[in-house]
Amino acid sequence: MGKRILGRSGLEVSTLGLGCMGLSFAYGPALDRPLAVTLLRAAVDRGVTFFDTAEVYGPYTNEELVGEALAPVRDRVVIATKFGFDIDPATGAQRGLNSRPEHIRAVAEASLKRLRTEVIDLFYQHRVDPAVPIEDVAGTVRDLIREGKVRHFGLSEAGVRTIRRAHAVQPVTALQSEYSLWWREPEAEILPTLEELGIGFVPFSPLGRGFLTGAITAETRFDAKDFRTNAPRFSAENREANQGLVARLGEIAAAKRATPAQIALAWLLAQKPWIVPIPGTTKLHRLEENLGAAAVSLTPDELHTIDAALADIPVQGDRYTPQAQAMVDR
Repeated sequence: MGKRILGRSGLEVSTLGLGCMGLSFAYGPALDRPLAVTLLRAAVDRGVTFFDTAEVYGPYTNEELVGEALAPVRDRVVIATKFGFDIDPATGAQRGLNSRPEHIRAVAEASLKRLRTEVIDLFYQHRVDPAVPIEDVAGTVRDLIREGKVRHFGLSEAGVRTIRRAHAVQPVTALQSEYSLWWREPEAEILPTLEELGIGFVPFSPLGRGFLTGAITAETRFDAKDFRTNAPRFSAENREANQGLVARLGEIAAAKRATPAQIALAWLLAQKPWIVPIPGTTKLHRLEENLGAAAVSLTPDELHTIDAALADIPVQGDRYTPQAQAMVDR
């Protein structure tokens, strides 16, 4: 596994990171904790040094899992976590957004304990809070960095204006947002801005929440706890309508003697040298398959072929429910 640096920050991480959310949240029942610990440590053994979690995943249980699994190798890994949601301590339910300075500090202290560490390597604002000036958010994280509790500041699903305002107060190391062969909106404004400012990009859902692997069809039945059950893009009719994209990706992968997942990840890696995708999985063989994408090299002609082949296949369905979309900064 090679290494990449997120923008001009100097933060070096593995070429591919691991999104840890699905181990305990969002995609159905949580993986048994011993199995999840084993998977995380297997990722480290295979060269992964970049692990992504958040207080809201669970809530709290994902950070605890990551903290337990990575404690023995803490000096070898980079841990990213997030703040920004108001969580009911009694029920664990989300009560909206909260990026008030005092809340950011409280989350940082709690996350440090759950992660069993003295410093958070990368601290993202999970969603932009319109009730709190981004300058106040950036200033609070700047203070946490000066105090040695945080090393780097990140944003998630933030728009260009917010990125610029935050970066003027405290340099932003990385932006985390969705980006993949079936969600290319960041190419219009986000990627040029990040390149200009020297900010790294961490695409989440780089495999289209599993759809680009080819393992999901119109007949797939999701667990009741799987958030894709309510995602418009994952309705049965939209899954059927989007099969053309997956079929074409499969043809391209077969010609390259790779899997569709590997081509999707290799395509992302080829876009910019400061892009570090964080695919997630609960299965060791899928982890190994995903990591194999780092060895797949796509030529300019192959990249053109992929772009041309997929350009005429419109993706059907919104990626978020209206309520979730309302939290995305633009």
